[in-house]
Amino acid sequence: MSGEAISPEVALAFGRDVYHGHGKIEILPKVAVHGVQDIAVAFTPGVGHAVKLIVAEPEAIHEQTAKDNFIALVTDGTAVLGYGDVGPRAGMPVMEGKAVMFKLLAGVDCMPLCVDARGPDHLVDLITALEPSFGGFNLEDVAAPDCFAVMSRLSGALPVPILHDDQYGTATVITAAIINALDVTGRKAADITAVVNGCGAAGTACIDMLKALGIGDIVAVDKAGILARGTRYPHRHWREIAQSTNKEGRCGGLAEAMCGADLFIGLSVGGLVSPAMIKSMARDPLVFALANPDPEILPDAAKAAGAALVASGRFDYPNHCNNVLAFPALMRAALDTRAKEISREMCLAAASAIAGDLPATERHIENILPSPLSPTLYPAVAEATARAAVHAGVARRDPGLGWVYENTQRLRRLAHFRQETLPAFGCDF
Repeated sequence: MSGEAISPEVALAFGRDVYHGHGKIEILPKVAVHGVQDIAVAFTPGVGHAVKLIVAEPEAIHEQTAKDNFIALVTDGTAVLGYGDVGPRAGMPVMEGKAVMFKLLAGVDCMPLCVDARGPDHLVDLITALEPSFGGFNLEDVAAPDCFAVMSRLSGALPVPILHDDQYGTATVITAAIINALDVTGRKAADITAVVNGCGAAGTACIDMLKALGIGDIVAVDKAGILARGTRYPHRHWREIAQSTNKEGRCGGLAEAMCGADLFIGLSVGGLVSPAMIKSMARDPLVFALANPDPEILPDAAKAAGAALVASGRFDYPNHCNNVLAFPALMRAALDTRAKEISREMCLAAASAIAGDLPATERHIENILPSPLSPTLYPAVAEATARAAVHAGVARRDPGLGWVYENTQRLRRLAHFRQETLPAFGCDF
């Protein structure tokens, strides 16, 4: 595929014309109920025994309920895809679609929660109050800087992990793509000057991961222009970024930042990069135009201007750099190890595993990331991430070497078995 658009008719029918009702997801029981005796066991009075056990032994909740494999996808609708603050109702299709990906790719059960939160404090309170029901949380489509406030208060404070996928999920996949991009173009991280345009959730996490990867220098650009030391900025995360980037002290805007740079990573809005900006970069630059749904520059235009390798956030172009390659396995590993948080070490391990899932013989300038349909990707990434959680000391349990890989495979098989019983999309009833 190359620029083949998904029509509105197809996209809208996918959530509307299903085998019953509307939407992409449903909830089904795992237990069979064939008679009154089964009702008595599954519901009342049988559940009373589980209640008493959990009161006496709180950890029994992990064995008596679905909590260990049940997460909430939480959004306030303030930063939905590339559409901005469109509200929690408009965010619901995204959450349902993400729930499908979690289930089919890593066997994780999800509940979309699109909440009308009144700011970050209210959102923190809501998530904290909901914790008893869930084994983890995925924060999604919450605008910066509120998302940073929410994550800083909840990460490590909740007894279950919370992943801000727009932040470290996206950064994990970008890191994996860069690992393989450097490999296929014969470059070293230490020799690279990277420009990151857009210092919101994804950009801030990406800068953190790039530093851990050993990138030589990073020039960060946002609405205020190039972030530089000694400048007073309204946002704390801008001030922190400015202190650890831009070694040469560049000033100006995006055009000045890109001049002579080896790598461009766009995490902002479409159409900001011109062919002239690509031509001003170092020879054979790497261009990651990841704004969604419209990239900062179209891949064909970037190549025509001299880019050696181009990635986008869309599946209708080569090198689709999409967080779906990371978030299912990151959460699978966190659940299976009952991790307190999803740490940077876990994300780095995941990035390395994602990059490694694509065999070296198959890597080239238009193929730097594995397919989300790879049968080994999610089990391998979940296993590597779980081992990193244990090594970093954030895991509450060590399931043992290879267990997470096998569990991911098993849960994927179960989800796909369920898929085989569904009618083909678009069937008439």
